[in-house]
Amino acid sequence: MKYDYLIVGAGLFGAVFAREAKRKGKKCLVVERRNHIAGNVYCEEVHGIQVHRYGAHIFHTSDRRIWDYVCQFAEFNNYVNSPIARYKDELYNLPFNMNTFSKMWNIATPAEAKEIIAAQIADLGIIMPKNLEEQALSLVGRDVYEKLIKGYTEKQWGRDCRDLPAFIIKRLPLRFTYDNNYFNDRYQGIPIGGYTELVEKLLAGTEVRLNVDYLENRQELDRLADKIIYTGMIDQFYDYSLGVLQYRSVRFETEELEMENFQGNAVVNYTEREVPYTRIIEHKHFEFGKQPTTIISREYSSEWKKGDEPYYPVNDDRNNALYAQYRERAEKEARVIFGGRLGGYKYYDMDKVIAAALELCEVELR
Repeated sequence: MKYDYLIVGAGLFGAVFAREAKRKGKKCLVVERRNHIAGNVYCEEVHGIQVHRYGAHIFHTSDRRIWDYVCQFAEFNNYVNSPIARYKDELYNLPFNMNTFSKMWNIATPAEAKEIIAAQIADLGIIMPKNLEEQALSLVGRDVYEKLIKGYTEKQWGRDCRDLPAFIIKRLPLRFTYDNNYFNDRYQGIPIGGYTELVEKLLAGTEVRLNVDYLENRQELDRLADKIIYTGMIDQFYDYSLGVLQYRSVRFETEELEMENFQGNAVVNYTEREVPYTRIIEHKHFEFGKQPTTIISREYSSEWKKGDEPYYPVNDDRNNALYAQYRERAEKEARVIFGGRLGGYKYYDMDKVIAAALELCEVELR
């Protein structure tokens, strides 16, 4: 059987392209090396709780076109992302807002908060930040940095903040209102019933083969289609011939607890360096669950190595330059189109993944 497109990867990028290609009368085959669809947004129902197997995913966008698009395939609830940061025995609201500052300094007004932050920044006298630590200190002052940024960032990147480049934190938004909504986007929520159902609807009517590793079966699979949409790691596609791109990986420890409510919030960040995990997710709170038990996941950030699951790219100068070499090679491919987070070596929010897939569709499916 001949297909118009072989789509490698059943995540959001591949699923959106498959849906739009089918709508245009194209025949697609989707292959996925995992045993499930939906990539990293995959949700698995356990005792009535939608468990986000690869970490918390909250859909948010200010793009009405993208919001209208996803709402064709799922009804979204009114979940608002309002994470908590835990430093030792102290609890703070995120993002940094008046609730955070009021708790930290026992103050009540924006003027008091601004005065404290400005005084701390002035005392430090940092003119040209040379690393992430100096960049963060010059933006938020010492107290916020020491309690809420330093330890968490070092766990996330596996490096001391003084060894991380300043550009990783271009800005740190300070919100001088009592508003715990993490995102500024107009639209936000979680698909009722989880993301897997959403992706199932995108892939409806398209042939999907699970547990198929494209790179191990490349010759056979390439013969099946005119073109290939590849959403895996671009450096792996080329057998790392120009060098290995760096990623960060994440490991999850998930357990079910015989209690109704473990932490009272979906997301609690642990900002102390000494606590080995970065955060704990309590999945039921994404859908306001009332089940008698609860399921939590501890997240551990780690350096990626071959064989691990790559989660987000390390977009420093060295890696970006190496990716540009791979990209140059990729642009010469006659049959292969690279896309998605791994194919584009770029950290995408979900709405941006969907937007990028739709942009490709507009060009490719004219």
